[in-house]
Amino acid sequence: MQIVEVKDVELGKDFLAVNAIMNAENPCYIRALDNEVNEVFDPAKNKNFKWGQAKRWVAYTDNGELVGRIAAFTNDKYLNKGTDFKTGGVGFFDSINDQATANLLFDTAKEWLSSMGMEAMDGPINFGDRDKWWGLMVEGFNKEPMYGMSFNPAYYEALFEGYGFKNYYNQYYYYMNVDDPLPEKFPERYAKFNAKPDYSAKHVKLSELNKYAGDFATVYNAAWAQHGEAKEITKEQVMKLFNKMKPIMDERVVWFAYYKEEPIAMFINIPDLNQYFKHFNGQFGLFQKLQLLWMKWRGTNKRLTGLAFGVVPKYQALGVDSYLIYAAGLHLQGKGWYEQYEMGWAGDWNPKMVNIYKSLGGTQSRRMVTFRYIFNEKYPFERHPEMDYK
Repeated sequence: MQIVEVKDVELGKDFLAVNAIMNAENPCYIRALDNEVNEVFDPAKNKNFKWGQAKRWVAYTDNGELVGRIAAFTNDKYLNKGTDFKTGGVGFFDSINDQATANLLFDTAKEWLSSMGMEAMDGPINFGDRDKWWGLMVEGFNKEPMYGMSFNPAYYEALFEGYGFKNYYNQYYYYMNVDDPLPEKFPERYAKFNAKPDYSAKHVKLSELNKYAGDFATVYNAAWAQHGEAKEITKEQVMKLFNKMKPIMDERVVWFAYYKEEPIAMFINIPDLNQYFKHFNGQFGLFQKLQLLWMKWRGTNKRLTGLAFGVVPKYQALGVDSYLIYAAGLHLQGKGWYEQYEMGWAGDWNPKMVNIYKSLGGTQSRRMVTFRYIFNEKYPFERHPEMDYK
């Protein structure tokens, strides 16, 4: 067996192909767009190269058969509360069901990370934001993955644990039908806030995305500051994201709550792009773009996915979350625009978010795991600490 670092286009194609080969037996598998995976490793496209580096490798048998792949990352911006040692990441892991093959892939990544001064590795994670390709799927193989969701054979969990990785935290997804009635407290809280003239809830207008980019940054930076992991985003970064999303964004499912015009909460959803991409086999050229526009115009996509949810801390205990969600529900339910809704993941270290999902009447649909492997035994393994709410 040989491990080869990806340094040219042909090796890059093999890196993409491994994932499809390993998941070929599962009819629910949807291949990620090749260009989106390639952009992760392109310094001109991925801003994280300002703060770190990335390497990727492909594994072959002596006969040239593809049997695995892995990527490794360093990123000065990758911080976890309670961790005071340098931690790198591994991701885009795929392997045949063979511990020796998996160990060789993990060893290759570990050796490079060690040479870069890292003392542990988390994975599988992404060289980027946590909304995409984050965690190993351990429950939920019988459903098509949502856009940006990792998808892998069930035996991968044993390969990670067989190498010595430990469960750093669980990531939970919850599912519900769009028209499912919300529990009684939601209309009650909606009525309470709706009776107060200083509070309002509204969906965005595509013609005013610059304003909403600022509102997003305000809520995000306030709500996520309490994670203690140096998360911060600028209006310009949000605007770049919005411009990228605009062709597929549905203004009816992106909501904000305000107090005297001050943004205090957001509920950001998008159509599940995998319902388009599953027809493209990783490609996204002119033909696929025209096909996507045709499907969007026809309204063929009936699945929604949660992208971000947050409430400014001083409003978190007031019921603003229920007010905003119910306002969105009044606008969306019973229209036939969408049928299914799967919420973005919530870590087990964020029980308040998990409880919000449960309070909606959602059913747990998936579980992912972010694992940790510590190189130096002087650092004891500890699971991700629970979030401190301010």
